[in-house]
Amino acid sequence: MKTQPETMRNHWWWRPGWSVGRRFYTWHLTFERQDDVHRLAAEYRSALAPLGEILTPIPDQWLHLTMQGIGFVGETKEQDVHSIVDAAQTRLAAISAFDVRIGPEVLDPEAVLLHVHPDGPVRAVRDAIREAIGEVLGEVPEKAADFTPHVSVAYSAGDGPAEPIREALTDLNLPPAHARISTAELIVIHRDNKMYEWETFAKAPLG
Repeated sequence: MKTQPETMRNHWWWRPGWSVGRRFYTWHLTFERQDDVHRLAAEYRSALAPLGEILTPIPDQWLHLTMQGIGFVGETKEQDVHSIVDAAQTRLAAISAFDVRIGPEVLDPEAVLLHVHPDGPVRAVRDAIREAIGEVLGEVPEKAADFTPHVSVAYSAGDGPAEPIREALTDLNLPPAHARISTAELIVIHRDNKMYEWETFAKAPLG
């Protein structure tokens, strides 16, 4: 493991602008029908289960790789969102589908996360999405540099020592998962239930 935080903090604090009922437009890579990703996530859920409620494990349905936000529903014109989708679909059609390896784990102060390798193709997809957003909105939210491709398998559900989680992960040595990335999704996401849950707004297939 590459990082060794001494303490964990609650991932589910309400970040600026967020509250129960708010919805947000964002691009993600998701893992529907990606059996090997689900296999690995299940192995982590099993290994971390004895820790009880100090972690929030992520069900297969909500596994994701966060890519690029647009803005809150109600603050972003839906016509602009449709235009962004059109621009992103054109750009992503020029990027070939690719394979990635997910894992092993890194313990972050707010999550157990899995880095994604190689990260270059993921970054290329994000760059294309950012270009599409900039074309429509004139500016792009979120900094281009503040991005490390990863998939979280559990979030910290409270403040406390990291040692119990670190011990549960010691010598785990789970084989990484392999995934085929062929589509980016624009989703409408919320976190009302201490989980990132969403509905798909649009898909942008890779070439």
